[in-house]
Amino acid sequence: MTQTAEKFSVTAWRDHDEEACALPGMALGTIGLPEVTGEACDRLWRSGVRRVALEEPVDLTATGAAAERRAVDLLCLVRELTARAVHVDWDLRLPAGGGAHQWKLLSHLQPPRVVDNVTDADAALYAWRTNHYLCKLVWRQGPGFMQIRDRRWGELRRFTADGPEYRAAVAALDFGVDHREVPSAVLAEFTEELLVLRVGDLAWWLPYRVNRWLREAMAI
Repeated sequence: MTQTAEKFSVTAWRDHDEEACALPGMALGTIGLPEVTGEACDRLWRSGVRRVALEEPVDLTATGAAAERRAVDLLCLVRELTARAVHVDWDLRLPAGGGAHQWKLLSHLQPPRVVDNVTDADAALYAWRTNHYLCKLVWRQGPGFMQIRDRRWGELRRFTADGPEYRAAVAALDFGVDHREVPSAVLAEFTEELLVLRVGDLAWWLPYRVNRWLREAMAI
């Protein structure tokens, strides 16, 4: 495939394993995405994509509305592909001075190849890679409630919200929104529980929806 003019593009393969991806017929070339949505990632999965490489880093140090929007969109792409058990090769640049807390916020995502602005980056990457598994931070919608399960910090933290204002806030935050468009009380609760990432004026919902269980659903 040739490079297209779509807003986003990934290099794709048919298998998770790097050695298998080098075999004839496993490369799918560059695939353009007009936008980042769950539906677009579903189409990648249905077309046989099991591994992708992003063509640019996720830069959380970038400033300006367009650059911040781009960073959040790329994070959405990593999150949605992680939720679908697609291996993602990507690079992450964090703001300086945030310590281990910053990368652990994102540790439910497929581990990056490189992480910048972290003290002892090699140790951070090793911890991220060896402790990563699917469904580490997920949410699901039940009848009249939503539940979040968070294992990023070494134990299970479970949150249940049963008000319509929470569901509306998650719908707004899911792909990033100006923080002023979310009720301040709800956003404060989510932020306190480390479920939201701020990138400039944008607030972004960290958990992904359950898409592929790691094991039987009752065990999760």
